Amino acid sequence: MAKAGGAVAGLGLAALVAYSLYHWLPAWYNPFAPLSPGDPPTMVTRYKLRQMASEPQACLAILKQAGEQGMISFREQNNVAGKCPLDAPVRVTRFGDVRLSSSFLASCPLALSSAMFVHQRAKPVAAALMKSELTRIDHLGSYACRNIYNRPGARLSEHATADALDISGFRFANGQQVTVLKGWDEQNARGETLRALFNQSCPFFGNALGPDYNAAHANHFHLGMRGFGICR
Repeated sequence: MAKAGGAVAGLGLAALVAYSLYHWLPAWYNPFAPLSPGDPPTMVTRYKLRQMASEPQACLAILKQAGEQGMISFREQNNVAGKCPLDAPVRVTRFGDVRLSSSFLASCPLALSSAMFVHQRAKPVAAALMKSELTRIDHLGSYACRNIYNRPGARLSEHATADALDISGFRFANGQQVTVLKGWDEQNARGETLRALFNQSCPFFGNALGPDYNAAHANHFHLGMRGFGICR
């Protein structure tokens, strides 16, 4: 009887701890609270973003919240069949007042992570370092049905599932333009801005690969959903 009483007490304590976590911890530190587009990228937020891959309808609901908050504009797309199928993809047309060089096809988690990065970090960092508002992001694409580095026999790239975006440059309200290829190694505001933007992107994605990773990334930031905290 004593053992049973102890077990009940233990369950009661666990329930009390869970209740306290849910009601007192900020959502971005609370594993039980739903994800919000405004949550900063803590380890818990990053875990929740990973979970979105297996919860497409929940992800879409949060993405719509982000749209209502002016963080992203997008259109839902039909599923894609074939060698590189896509389930519930979206076409991203802009990130609020930040335009794109062209729209891009994305998985819902990629679209959501990208919107959070642009509004929580890219815009304020760019404004602080370049002394001008970020107005456009240039990119090299997202969805491409191919293997990694186009190598025969290699595994499918993240681009084959629309889980990665390749960013090549940024443009600003004062007319300045910064490209990854030309600006990465510059020891001035442009170079500082690019390096800061890359470092600030890392917490929002499973992997972020830039010019220091290898020659294949000399002209872009690869921001993808695979992995957890890879920043090179």
